[in-house]
Amino acid sequence: MSVPNGTKVPGGTGVMVDIRSVHKSFGPLHVLKGIDLTVRTGEVTVVLGPSGSGKSTLLRTVNHLEKVDRGVISVDGVLIGYRRTGDRLRELPEREVLKQRTRIGFVFQNFHLFPHLTVLENITEAPVSALGRPRREAVEAARRLLERVGLADKETAYPRHLSGGQQQRVAIARALALEPRLLLFDEPTSALDPELVGEVLDVIKDLARRGTTMIVVTHEIGFAREVADTVVFMDDGRIVEQGPPGDVLDRPRHERTRAFLSKVL
Repeated sequence: MSVPNGTKVPGGTGVMVDIRSVHKSFGPLHVLKGIDLTVRTGEVTVVLGPSGSGKSTLLRTVNHLEKVDRGVISVDGVLIGYRRTGDRLRELPEREVLKQRTRIGFVFQNFHLFPHLTVLENITEAPVSALGRPRREAVEAARRLLERVGLADKETAYPRHLSGGQQQRVAIARALALEPRLLLFDEPTSALDPELVGEVLDVIKDLARRGTTMIVVTHEIGFAREVADTVVFMDDGRIVEQGPPGDVLDRPRHERTRAFLSKVL
């Protein structure tokens, strides 16, 4: 794959994620149509948009769960999924991609916990197997994380014994166990009953207060208004507009953004 003209991997300070001219298709369906987005270290970027706009696909390209067709993505100055050779990009072996993913936490909408493992085992599995940490050290860290997400009393429980909100908080603790540089959330509350949404959003708000760099795909407009540094609105595979929450949510410039917000606010 060739590097787009004028594209370079950023080395500047303060940039955690840099997405340049990214395209992605599934067969004849062109899902991402030239996405450019920068996320600065310590900031929260919330991505809004209708179903089918490309939000989740964009998120999945950031850690190479989906391979881009054109364009480049870097996290903390490192190309994701590829190595540059002259003016060509060559895909990394899977083992190197997996190593890159240990620095990018991903929280899915359907939790993706291992059903046969306890809560504590779910959280310690990756630090031990992927990072080679001593199990005792991983257990101590996992217990601290469970306390942080309000589930210190659930370490011996299995996922089936937990509510959806509790499972999602375990999933967040599991992502944090790898001490990632970046956290990605793909509609983390969409699979939850309404009364459980708040407990998950409270954990994400706490991460924001601690300066965690995050990209959050969500339909929770109130959360975006309260927590986001930048709100991005996507439609039909493109970023239609982006800016501070007060601008995008209260004074949207684009008619498509105004139409979308009129239906969800």
